[in-house]
Amino acid sequence: MSENGERKGGVSEQSGDVGKKKFVSAELEGADGYKLLTGLIVPRPIGWIGSRSPAGNNNLAPYSFFNAISGDPPTIVFSPGAGAGNRRDTADNVRATGEFTVNIVTDEVAEAMNATSASLEPGEDEFAYAGVTPLESTMINAPRVGECKAQLECRLSNELHVGRSDGGNWLLVGEVVAFHIDLDLLDGTRVDQQKLKAVGRHAGNTYSRTWELFDLARPA
Repeated sequence: MSENGERKGGVSEQSGDVGKKKFVSAELEGADGYKLLTGLIVPRPIGWIGSRSPAGNNNLAPYSFFNAISGDPPTIVFSPGAGAGNRRDTADNVRATGEFTVNIVTDEVAEAMNATSASLEPGEDEFAYAGVTPLESTMINAPRVGECKAQLECRLSNELHVGRSDGGNWLLVGEVVAFHIDLDLLDGTRVDQQKLKAVGRHAGNTYSRTWELFDLARPA
C-alpha cells in the first residue's frame, strides 16, 4: 500500500474509500472520461437547441451538457463539442448569429428529440427529418419546436472554449429573453412538474422520466 492509502491498481484502503477504484483523469484513454462523467452526473436535463444559420437554414439538436446557471437574469448554458468529428452546425450558427432557442424535452417529444441526434449532412433540416414543426420566435431569429410544451428564446451572452486546444467543448451561455409555456402547466410562474413530464438523460441510450417525485423540506 502506498503512502496515500492506495493499493496497486487504484483500489483504495483508506477509511471511507474501501471498495472504491480511483481513476486519474490524465491517465484515462479515449472516451473513458466522458463515459464516467455521463454515467455519474444523472439525470441530466436536455437542451434541445434550435438555431438558424446566417444563410437561413434551420437546425435542431439535443445537448445533455446543459443547465440553468442564473435566475437574474434567467440564464442557461449548453456545451457542444468543439473537436474534429463533432457536429458543428449548432455551435457555428449560435456563435455567428448570437441567437437560439431551448425546447424543453418532455415525454411527448422524446422520440423526435432522439431522431435529431442523427448525423445528418450539414445544412439538412432536422425539423423536417424528425417530423416536428418549426415555429418562429417573437424576439429572436431562431426556430422553436411547435410540439414542445415550453420553449425559451435566448441570446448568446458569453462563450468560452474549455478542454484541450484540439478538442474539448464550447461553453455557450445564453440569456433567456422570452418564455413560452403551455397554460395548463402554470400556476402563476410555478410550473406543475407532474404535468410537465420532463425527460432526463443518463449514460448511453438510457433516459428517465422525471415525474416520479418526492419532497425534502429544506432545513430552517
